[in-house]
Formats: sequence, C-alpha cells, structure tokens
Amino acid sequence: MSMDLQRLHKERRLAFWGQVLPYLGYVIQSGLAVVFGFALIAFAAWYTSLLMHIPPDLPIRWIMLIVAIPIAHASFRTYLNAADIVFLRPQEYAMPQYFKASRIRGVVYKIFGLLLLSMILWPLYIRSDAAPKPLLLTLLLFVLLKVLFSYGGWQELRMVSVGGSIGYRLLRWVLAVLMVAAWLWQPPLHSLPFIVLVGVVYVLVLRLPVKLLVAWEKLIRTEAMQAARVMRTLGWFVDVPALTQRVTPRRWLSWLGGNIPWNRKGAYRYLLFKTFLRTEPAGIVIRLGILGLLIIYITHASWIGIAVYLFFIFLIGVQITSLRQYHRDSLWLQLYPIPAHSRRASFLDFVVRLTLPAAVVLWLPFLAKGTEDLLSTLLTLVGGVLVVFLLRGTQAKKWRLDGQDEEEV
Repeated sequence: MSMDLQRLHKERRLAFWGQVLPYLGYVIQSGLAVVFGFALIAFAAWYTSLLMHIPPDLPIRWIMLIVAIPIAHASFRTYLNAADIVFLRPQEYAMPQYFKASRIRGVVYKIFGLLLLSMILWPLYIRSDAAPKPLLLTLLLFVLLKVLFSYGGWQELRMVSVGGSIGYRLLRWVLAVLMVAAWLWQPPLHSLPFIVLVGVVYVLVLRLPVKLLVAWEKLIRTEAMQAARVMRTLGWFVDVPALTQRVTPRRWLSWLGGNIPWNRKGAYRYLLFKTFLRTEPAGIVIRLGILGLLIIYITHASWIGIAVYLFFIFLIGVQITSLRQYHRDSLWLQLYPIPAHSRRASFLDFVVRLTLPAAVVLWLPFLAKGTEDLLSTLLTLVGGVLVVFLLRGTQAKKWRLDGQDEEEV
C-alpha cells in the first residue's frame, strides 16, 4: 500500500518546528526582542536621514548588486533521516510528491525576503541612480531569477559527481552576479536579451550531468546540517540539544593552532581551533570576511563604512563564540584532567585570538583614505578592538551564568 508522502512531509515539518517553538520564548526573554526593536528604530532614523542627505558619490549600483547577489542562494528542507533509505526507497518513484512542498517553500520564503529588501532599498536607488530601472520590471526579474537559481540548486543536489555539483554551484553564483550586473548597468533593451540567453543556456547545461532520481545520502546529510544550523542559532540564547555537525577537512588552514603547546593549559584551546577549522562557522567567517572587505571598501569614505565595519566584526564574533556550545556535553572533557576554569580561560583566549585579527583585516580598507583623516581611521580600529573585547566580556558573563566555572564532580 502506498504512503501519503505529502502528508508525511507535513507531519515531519510540524514535528521539527514543534521542537523549536518552545525555545523561542526563552530567546525573546533573553532580550533579543528589545534589542531588535531598538535596532529597527535606529535603522529607520538613520535611513530617513540618509534619504534626506544622499552622498553624491554613493555607489548605489554596487549596493544594489550586493543586496541582490543572494538571489543565487538555494536551500531546501526535506526533513529526511537515515532510516528513509530503507523505508522510503521502495517508493522512490513517487518521491517527487514528497519533495514538492520542500521545493515550493524553499523558493517562496526567499522570494519574500528578496522583495522586502528590494522595497526597502528602492527609495534610495531611485534617488541616487541617474537612470533607475522600473520597479515592477526589476521585481519581476528578481523573482524569475530566484526561481531559475532555485531550480539549479535542486538539480545540484541530484548530481552524482561531487566535483560537478561544486562546479555548478560556483557557476550559479557567477551567473547571478553577471545577470544582475547587466540589468543594473545596461539599458533594458541590451540586458534583457543577454539575461534570457544566459538563462536558457544555464537550463540546458544543467541537463548534462548524470543525476539520481533521489540522492538519498546527500539529501539526508544536507538536512542534518540545516537542522543543526537552526539549533546552533538557538544555542546562542538558550541550551538546546546538540545535533550532527558537518565536518569539512580544510587542509589549507590546518597550520592554524599548530603552535599551541601540547600540555594541559593548551589542550582545550587546541581542540577549539581544530573544531573551528573543520566545522561550518569557519566557512561562514571566511565568507563574511570577504563580503565585509568588499562592502567596507565601497563605503570606507563615509561613516556608513564605520558602521558596516563594526557590524561585520559582531557577525564574525557571533560565529566564533558559537564554538562554546560544541563540546560542553562531551564525555571526554570529563575524563581528561582539564579544569573547568582552564577551559573558560582557553575559550576566552580563543575568541580574542580569532576575532582580533579579523577586526584588523576588515580595517585595512580604511587605509585607502590616506593621511587626510588619520584620526578617524585610528579611532575606527580602536572601536573594532573594543567590540572584540565586549564580545569577550559577554562570553565570560555567559560562562559564569551557565555555571561552567565550577568544577565538575
């Protein structure tokens, strides 16, 4: 007897988010709602002031391009688990019914976010650009491109070749940059034929790789990583169960932490470094660093660049401090002779050792101003260092509140 696969997907989705919802109350109680409210008010005031006093040299097309680049992002929640290889495989021919909701939800929510960002940025765009594009046509193009690249992302999940999947993922992002840039910089009569031609060729090229009807192992592994990402985000505010983490061997970064002395004092710091290098936060930090350098370089001449600089230090610090949750329930930490206060000191040292160099690297674009505003450039670096040590102080407080300074019996 065949199973109602659409109903199964809905039940699994409700079950997962039913586990997450109870934690949201604790997240709100942590003060996030108040901080978000103040941030929203501050952003509204700043944006209103910016609209009234727009800098004449504002690189609005580059800003629009950066905001629109995530149009290439594609992710899908399938809620599959390891047992499905056995129990759902007999119905593999009918699995498109199961994945239908995943594909729709994977596109609709992202389209809503993209449209929201575009509408927020649009008043600045039409006041700054010498030849702005029509609003409705731009939004329609962004929606169609989002659907196109989501289709490409789903095809990548079905590809047999791992290298081919990585290559097509890179192609997806490159095409997104080219197509959006063509729309922003070229007249519609020139850019639209180019975009249509590239889109058709992209769809045809997606047909070339060998694909599976259902790539069970890849989909299950991807789902485990996405579920872990949700729980890790909640873990910034409240204790949550640890889920499977993705381990990525980054041999080109393996030298980091290699000079840490192999003794009781450095053991936990060594563990943190190696965990960071092989888990998802390292990849996120690298991407944030590249994006931050680009945006800061574009905006470094104004105070907007300073705000962006401090904001990216905070984002990178959040990713680095998430390592606090990774080994807190590890049995081996109870067996090895590493005191709890030593782990605390090692973790806080680890936060500074990683976040401080990131703050210095992100500050480098400000040197392009030369000596004309040297005091402001130096004070910007001082502000970045202060953010780093504020993050350290926040983590020290959280460690004390969690009772992790106490020795385990």
